[in-house]
Amino acid sequence: MTDKKEIRRTMKRLNLSLSAEARSERSERLFAEVAATAEFAAARTVALFASLPDEPDTAAALAAWAADKHLVVPRVAGDEMEFYDYEPDAMRSGAFGIDEPQGATPCPPERIDLIVVPGTAFTRAGARMGRGRGYYDRYLSRPGFHARTVGVCYTHQLLDTLPVEPHDVPLDRVIAG
Repeated sequence: MTDKKEIRRTMKRLNLSLSAEARSERSERLFAEVAATAEFAAARTVALFASLPDEPDTAAALAAWAADKHLVVPRVAGDEMEFYDYEPDAMRSGAFGIDEPQGATPCPPERIDLIVVPGTAFTRAGARMGRGRGYYDRYLSRPGFHARTVGVCYTHQLLDTLPVEPHDVPLDRVIAG
């Protein structure tokens, strides 16, 4: 599979074919593995996404991690993405049907210590394919951004190679489950 559209289509189909029980179990294992990393232990501010139905489910991780970490989640406006404080009762459906925070002040990129990144496919070496709009690549390229980056995915989303473009930002680590 080398065509981006084909990879995205295949991964979405495979992700959505997981039973609710399998998605829940795999997601729980994935985020437990993230929480067991040295990067997570050292982080004060952690950026985590609110998941779509074809992504690992972040609901339990958001609830658990909010007790110990300053959590921020993304909100999209136009071509830009910013991270805002995670407040469970203040999440509303936003761009692309994704739950988004409603805070007024974005978290500065330099305050984020660890960012957990979704994607449609990854390589073990850290290459990532997103949904094609470039929100994460633009964010990870911002001045002042220095956080450790970890991609999370199901094992079938790990490929040997991906079509990579010059603007694609590699991740520090990929955790698959």
